[in-house]
Amino acid sequence: MFVILAACRLCGWIVRRWLNQPQVIGEMIAGVILGPSVSGVFAPELHEFLFPADSKPLLFAVAQVGIAIYMFLVGLDFRSDDFKAHAPAAVSVSVSGIVVPFIVAFLATPWLLQVPDLFREGVSRFNATLFLGAAIAITAFPVLARIIHDRGLTGTIIATQALSAAAIGDAVAWCVVAVVLASLGADAGIAWLAIAGGMVFAAALLLLGPKLFAPLGRLAERQHDAGQPLSPTVLAVSLMLCMLSAWISESIGLHAVFGAFLIGAAMPRGVYAQRVRQLLEPFTLVFLLPVFFTYSGLNTQLSMVNTPQLLLITGLILAASIFAKFIACWLAALAAGQGNRSALALGALMNARGLTELIIVNIGLTAGIIAPALFSMLVLMAIVTTLMASPLFEWVYGRGARARGELPPLS
Repeated sequence: MFVILAACRLCGWIVRRWLNQPQVIGEMIAGVILGPSVSGVFAPELHEFLFPADSKPLLFAVAQVGIAIYMFLVGLDFRSDDFKAHAPAAVSVSVSGIVVPFIVAFLATPWLLQVPDLFREGVSRFNATLFLGAAIAITAFPVLARIIHDRGLTGTIIATQALSAAAIGDAVAWCVVAVVLASLGADAGIAWLAIAGGMVFAAALLLLGPKLFAPLGRLAERQHDAGQPLSPTVLAVSLMLCMLSAWISESIGLHAVFGAFLIGAAMPRGVYAQRVRQLLEPFTLVFLLPVFFTYSGLNTQLSMVNTPQLLLITGLILAASIFAKFIACWLAALAAGQGNRSALALGALMNARGLTELIIVNIGLTAGIIAPALFSMLVLMAIVTTLMASPLFEWVYGRGARARGELPPLS
């Protein structure tokens, strides 16, 4: 843990200081450096000492808890009012960023299935297409929000449109992943349980949750008004509900992150959400997420991409992913009447995959959909497209765009 935390903080500092990138990008890179692709090649004995085989189940367990809490916090931060108000303006960008990736996946999957050791044996063309389409279509909602905050864009029209488009696209992509996970069950009843159970569970949380969990919000407000910190009981109940929801989601055949995000979105806003984030975010971001990045890095084996054919496939996946999000969203925004600079900025922001992509590809690897070689290719795609987002936006608008009045605030 000392090495994991030190590597993530150091890489995060380097990318912030020298590349002007968010901390999370450095942590993604640190995970790959700690894995077999770098430390396993240049210091194999040290790598084996730090990460023996029997340490991986422990890292996996901590990573799963960390991702569940993180997705709970993402759900807490989801602004449904802004989403509803600006969804119509973002629909064209979002639809383009969903449809084009699945067209790309539909065209590419038959060829990729012929290449050994990319998809697991027994995975159907249907499931492979859906999963690859979802992996290309995803946008790193949390990283996108971080870039918007760092660039001083919070509250602008372009920021809200980008976040709304990303939210719509990510919701569709997660639903597709849920369908794929459900259909992998040998028994059709298991698939129907996951699909129907997931819909009922989501509807129950989103429709009934706000009223059911409202007492937590009122209790947090009373404690705030009395000058008291959020009580350990409120925090404990919140974490209990997060874990219970994640377990239910996992039990019906979906992934734990679905339940964790949904119950976060159903929790009270205002003082409660602010206090819970203040208590959970630092430990989650500083301690738990680096474990997830490291576990992802331990499964990333860039040495497997060691033939001209596999290098060509990696380059084509990267190019197709950029086309399916950056180019497609840029053209869609232009068609919707946006100016060229605004359209390019939206495309640049939508192209970032970040942590959300790592969550999806880890699900695919664990569920037996993709093999380590394709996993490594998609991790590389996630890192490169996330690295591109901030410089592309900077190139299009520059740091002083809002000060010059080029990004009008929301009315």
